[in-house]
Amino acid sequence: MSRPTSLNAARRTTDLAHLEQHPEVDVLVVGGGVTGAGVALDAASRGLSTVLAEREDLAFGTSRWSSKLVHGGLRYLAKGKIGIAYQSARERDVLMRVTAPHLVRPLPMVIPIHRDTGLARILGIRAGVGAGDLLRLLAGTPSSILRGPRLLSAHQTLRLLPTVEPQGLLAGVLSFDGQLVDDARLVLAIARTAAGEGARIITRCSVEGVTSDGATLRDETDGRLLPIRARAVVNATGVHADALDPRVRLSPSRGTHLVLDGAVLGHPRAALTVPLPGSVSRFVFALPQPDGRIFAGLTDEPVAGPAPRVPEVPEEDVDFLLTQFNRALATELTRADVLGSFAGLRPLLHGVGSSADLSREHTVSVAPNGSVTVAGGKLTTYRAMAEEVVDTVVATHRIPAEPCRTREIPLVGAASQEELDALEAPRHLVARYGTEALDVLAEAGGDPRLLTPVACGITPAELRFGVRHEGALDKSDLLERRTRIALVDSDRERAEAAAEAALATVGIPEPK
Repeated sequence: MSRPTSLNAARRTTDLAHLEQHPEVDVLVVGGGVTGAGVALDAASRGLSTVLAEREDLAFGTSRWSSKLVHGGLRYLAKGKIGIAYQSARERDVLMRVTAPHLVRPLPMVIPIHRDTGLARILGIRAGVGAGDLLRLLAGTPSSILRGPRLLSAHQTLRLLPTVEPQGLLAGVLSFDGQLVDDARLVLAIARTAAGEGARIITRCSVEGVTSDGATLRDETDGRLLPIRARAVVNATGVHADALDPRVRLSPSRGTHLVLDGAVLGHPRAALTVPLPGSVSRFVFALPQPDGRIFAGLTDEPVAGPAPRVPEVPEEDVDFLLTQFNRALATELTRADVLGSFAGLRPLLHGVGSSADLSREHTVSVAPNGSVTVAGGKLTTYRAMAEEVVDTVVATHRIPAEPCRTREIPLVGAASQEELDALEAPRHLVARYGTEALDVLAEAGGDPRLLTPVACGITPAELRFGVRHEGALDKSDLLERRTRIALVDSDRERAEAAAEAALATVGIPEPK
């Protein structure tokens, strides 16, 4: 029997009260990123009593700082990593056709070919996109979902990418990949689907003292301690995994993106892809976003020392990205064009060489105290990683469980493209909420002011929905993760009053 999927302050209070009275659970998941949410969904859907504890908010860390790509593993093919490349293509297919077709759309991506590109690079690009399309076919993704690659003329290239340097432009290589409307919204959809399967999703709740038979939860809102007896504990804390399991050795890598106005690149109709000199597998991307902005990234720089909760963007990353994009542009980008920036830390497994050469694969290991740690991996493959984690939990702790079902479970809001197209709701709401776009409209209660955007196309009705149904507890939850308004300071300032009003509407006071 399905349960409500709404997350909010009242449900959080109820879940904590239940755990005080009934502290025994099958699985305690630590970490509310895409991997932790995926594990919670997998475990709960197998009939296991499951609690997910996140010390901040859902998608607080790396999962909200990605390039928003659900990619088919082209970069891994260039390095001969056929296994992870195929897994990426297969999981992309699951997301685009079954679990989250409302959150993932096909994205055209163009690599401009200039006279000085070099024959070897041209042949490598053509071979790479061809191999990527073969993976698409092997994964079963039809051309109606993702079209195959093709060669563009110089004129066609400039139509899609108006500001590319026309002098010496010979052609463009067009390919398609998956693009998330928002990575944080994917995490939220997974967590809410897990809640619908019976998982208790508790944010602002840290985990202390993991032992062989459980751990202690700390309610970060009031300091209250709740001992939990768990048959298995899963460490899904990403770049912070070594804090719970010192055996884990990670080499975090910083990926920085710049936020640009789409006008500075002529409102491109495809993603600009620029190969980096001296590399066969690294590119920078200028990725058009639904709100008209562009996310331009990304770097791959090693980070020493303890991983910060919110990474800062260093000046050298900004300089690097501007330099690389300007190699392909007719009009030079400057720092004045940068509206904002963000950086995430990849939880790469420790190895030898540059961070760009480290494996994007993941590991699942069992600590001496019986806790199961998942480390490494990519956003696209979260579901497969979660399945492996729960398989390990079930086998290690001999917990009776049903088979994995997550390949067939649609996330909240999911529906076929035909059903989504038939919804009588604004297209931008359907793209962000799927079938729940109608529920967002209902939050307005017929008041047109609540459907008037406050910033980035986001309306007060969406902010209300974030509080009532998506677990937002304060302004930062609303402006940084339920939406991306806070990426640009001026946008945040315009939206703060509406966020406060949304929180006040449901009686949730803004923390001092």
